[in-house]
Amino acid sequence: MANASSGMAVHDDCKLKFLELKAKRNYRFIVFKIEEKIQQVIVEKLGNPDETYDDFAASMPENECRYAVFDFDFTTNENCQKSKIFFISWAPDTSRVRSKMLYASSKDRFRRELDGVQVELQATDPSEMSFDIIKGRAL
Repeated sequence: MANASSGMAVHDDCKLKFLELKAKRNYRFIVFKIEEKIQQVIVEKLGNPDETYDDFAASMPENECRYAVFDFDFTTNENCQKSKIFFISWAPDTSRVRSKMLYASSKDRFRRELDGVQVELQATDPSEMSFDIIKGRAL
């Protein structure tokens, strides 16, 4: 079903892979991209469970917008093992204006498709989604 404001559809694979990340922990992260020619959000990259946050950050293109989810494992101050799923909207300042508008107008609808996201983050440069920021938002 297309988004009324942007006409954007979401490929079924996006939801299926997200459910696998959430329920089975098959992936550490998923990077999604809008395929403008077909007006659809698709899976661009899947991160293996053993990949790190640095691997994830390196998967974000320098000059293009993306959506992503990251399964962050951490230990609380009480020494409890926990996990939180982050939704990250990546829109670097150097990306095309049209692309930023497209991602911005489609974000809420796409985000609603991913039931189980616990923290949402918007970033325009790598410092806004540094490991310290992720860790700070998780605790």
